[in-house]
Amino acid sequence: MRIGVPRALIVTMAALFSGFHIVLAFYTIDVPRNPLPVLLAITLYATATVISLLPGSRPRMPIWMASLNLAVCIALPVLITPQLDPAEEGGLGYSTWYVAAVGTLLTITSTRLRNAFAWAGVAALVLQTVLWAGPGMLLQAGVVGSIAWVAVSHILSSALARASRDASRFVVAEREAADWQAAQEAHLYERQFRLGQTSSMAVPMLRIIERTGGELTEEQARECLYLEAAIRDEIRGRTLLDDAVRREVMRARRRGATVTLYDEGGLDELPDEVRARVHAELAEALAQCEAGRLIIRTSPVDSETAVTVVGLTPAGEERGDLGSTGEDDDEVEVDLWLEIPRFRDTESSTAAAPVS
Repeated sequence: MRIGVPRALIVTMAALFSGFHIVLAFYTIDVPRNPLPVLLAITLYATATVISLLPGSRPRMPIWMASLNLAVCIALPVLITPQLDPAEEGGLGYSTWYVAAVGTLLTITSTRLRNAFAWAGVAALVLQTVLWAGPGMLLQAGVVGSIAWVAVSHILSSALARASRDASRFVVAEREAADWQAAQEAHLYERQFRLGQTSSMAVPMLRIIERTGGELTEEQARECLYLEAAIRDEIRGRTLLDDAVRREVMRARRRGATVTLYDEGGLDELPDEVRARVHAELAEALAQCEAGRLIIRTSPVDSETAVTVVGLTPAGEERGDLGSTGEDDDEVEVDLWLEIPRFRDTESSTAAAPVS
């Protein structure tokens, strides 16, 4: 849950507080020797305040706006103090409204994360007041109060900014922790799934090995090799496999072919219906090919091809001849070259065709 104060409420309060200073300025307009500089100061102050409180502005005040506020805060004392007599009997009263006005404008500047400009304005106000009427006027005119406003604003704005940065870091840390937990759960699920799948595949043969005391027939030994290759396929060719592809891969191995699957993650992001279509085309291609060696590989995710299938037959041998894989032969014939497209609606079909 996020708790906050509406920006409109804050802006309204600041506008009312700033307007109060303008009311005091008109209330004491007869005190200065010449009211024209005071009217100019009122205009400058009102303009700077309106610009600073404009709706839709970013939280951090632009530099040009902060510079304008600083210039106005320097100009107000310069315009008004020459028209006032600091030794006037009974004090100056509300005629020093400009001090509170400067403090308010600098507080707005500090609140909008331009503290350096705010403190520069405070320093200018203190210096001008001391030069005009001496250090005693700092307390009498309310300069100390303006300094306190800016200090409190600086502390609060810095604390809020730091809290916002901490909250952002916490959000990032929470997201990373959630991602890590999801990855760990995915790894755990994958391990459990693979262990269960491997157990279901290997348990029947392990029972035969246990029952025969390891004395297997030649056919059973071949079945062990086929089983080992099938388990390896589940690890290296995870997304390339479905039931139909598994059957065709096993059929190819039983006739003596060498089948190698490489899953490099190219099918991970495909929708289920697209992946099913890719599997169907792959199974159909394997069913029609009699090459002695088959290499099946997924393509990169940015490729238009989903899966590439290459069928090789050693030169001079009959297709379907058992036992030879062509791995050690220098010359091979490309019996099959198939590129299964990732999406049928974005490119034309690529058909498998023997290469002479």
